[in-house]
Amino acid sequence: MALACALPLAQAGTPRSADAGEAAGKSKAEAETIYRNGYVYTVDAQDNVHQALAVRDGRIVYVGDNAGAVAFKGKQTRIVDLQGRMLMPGLIDAHMHPLSGGKRLLHCNLNYEALTVPQFQARIQACADKDRAAKGGKEGKEGKEGKEGKEGKKWLQVVNWFQQSMLPAGVETTRATLDAIRTERPIAVRSSFGHSYLVNTRGLQAAGIVRATPDPAAGKIVRDAAGEPTGLLEDAAMEMVSKLLPKTTPAENVTAASFAMEALGRQGVTSFLDASSDEEIFTAFAAIERQGKLSARAHFAAEVATEDGADPSRAVASVLKMARRYHQESGSAAPSMRVRHAKIYMDGVIAAPAFTGTMVAPYFVDRGTPQHPHWVPGDSKGPPTYFKPDALKAILIGLAKAGIDAHVHADGDGAVRETLDAVAALRAAPGGKDARPALAHAEIVDPADFGRFAALDASAVLSFQWGKPAPDTVAGLKDYLGPQRYAILEPQSLLLDAGARVVFGSDWPVDALDQWFALKVGVTRTNAPSAGPAFAGKLGPAPGMPRAAVLRAVTMNAAYTLRQEGQVGSLEVGKLADMIVLDRNFFQIPDEEIADIKVLQTVVGGKLVYQSPAFP
Repeated sequence: MALACALPLAQAGTPRSADAGEAAGKSKAEAETIYRNGYVYTVDAQDNVHQALAVRDGRIVYVGDNAGAVAFKGKQTRIVDLQGRMLMPGLIDAHMHPLSGGKRLLHCNLNYEALTVPQFQARIQACADKDRAAKGGKEGKEGKEGKEGKEGKKWLQVVNWFQQSMLPAGVETTRATLDAIRTERPIAVRSSFGHSYLVNTRGLQAAGIVRATPDPAAGKIVRDAAGEPTGLLEDAAMEMVSKLLPKTTPAENVTAASFAMEALGRQGVTSFLDASSDEEIFTAFAAIERQGKLSARAHFAAEVATEDGADPSRAVASVLKMARRYHQESGSAAPSMRVRHAKIYMDGVIAAPAFTGTMVAPYFVDRGTPQHPHWVPGDSKGPPTYFKPDALKAILIGLAKAGIDAHVHADGDGAVRETLDAVAALRAAPGGKDARPALAHAEIVDPADFGRFAALDASAVLSFQWGKPAPDTVAGLKDYLGPQRYAILEPQSLLLDAGARVVFGSDWPVDALDQWFALKVGVTRTNAPSAGPAFAGKLGPAPGMPRAAVLRAVTMNAAYTLRQEGQVGSLEVGKLADMIVLDRNFFQIPDEEIADIKVLQTVVGGKLVYQSPAFP
């Protein structure tokens, strides 16, 4: 496997300090910590590499060579010998759902695994049995007598179901699949994509979903050939079940948020955007912030309700209400909460079986036979976008006037196009030039729209780990998109080459939190070798992104979308000391080894928030 070229270790640029004018012999204030003998990758404008870095009061006061760092050494200065290891800015994840990630640890977890139907049923059965045993219940006895016992009334919630990886590929799962579970309880299985529920018959009954129940405006009740609900609920239809599920307690939410902070520290994430925030999320993170447990810089995109599309002024007001309540302005180096974004859902997901992503041209359908499939354009382009064009334009303009940046979920190329049209209207409106809109996901973009991202200065926030052969791409999209669209699926490098600002967002917990695997996929467009021969090779003809571009996407570009590029995202004098130490050099290892990178130390505002036992 070819090795990537390493950046030169020659000192690119002169050493910098916070007190350059004192170079004539005056003693500088001593640093609290000096890192030396390292590969200090700055992600500054020239991607300079240095040897040493010094921190004082949570900020970087020196970046340069070892000799220059000596002037910052005092009696109390802690010296960290990097021994050639790579020091770089902390990762900035510009699209994730950390409370949801933490909460999923509290439920029956399928852990994103590829499962056969019997395995799927066995895992859920084990959860039902374990929960019953823990409570000392005798579930089912009262149910046989025509009554629901206490256990029968409580929903069994199952999470992290990788729906597209069910085995064999294309196998059908319906309420009958869950009805085979020995339990009197309603069951709700949440797809890891977050846009689908599978519920059993008891769950449909509890939700009042019958043959005559109409589809909600922004969702779908999947039905069989006879018109009966199959148990699959897409997008807004999920709300019929989710409103019935027992809410986690405030204490459980605080625990989940704390779990999330620990997970981010291990991965090297020092800033994040919670990409769809509601009162429950704000409350949980406000609690851990008061407890001093907020160990990453927390940014939030307050969710705009779909129904508020009918009243753009109400939509803007709902976001401002959250911002006034929870936004914190602080000159401290410690993490705080910032609410300067709004989340808008334009469509669902393009993958089978949902097909709730809005497309420019129809999805393909098979008009052939199992022996001789014949894929041709069908009649469906997916649902209409969840916000009408005029409403989206008005909301974006109103948000910009209020100082709020729009973060728009647009998965299909039709949703991407309508969102870019709205951004064009925003740019033409008074004050619209200063807004920083972002389109999240953009899994398929019509080539006619590639250049519009740069022309409109709209950031593309992409989950790099999706750009690989996998059940959700090969089995879930290849035939349904047709060869031309499949060839440009997950267009990270295509947008980059068209001048777009490409930003990374993991979308955790849609996938397991594995930042370095995601960055590896960004470079290679390949799956892990363990995925097997069915998913070997690259996804499509497009190349991966250059390594430097991948790191910039998860540092400076992400900082820009959060309006924090002056504070974080690069290792430069005056910026906050948010940085990570790696166990190997991102630029000097074979492509596949990028996924194996381990974070040895995570520092936020000069404070150590994670330390690996492997790094003394």
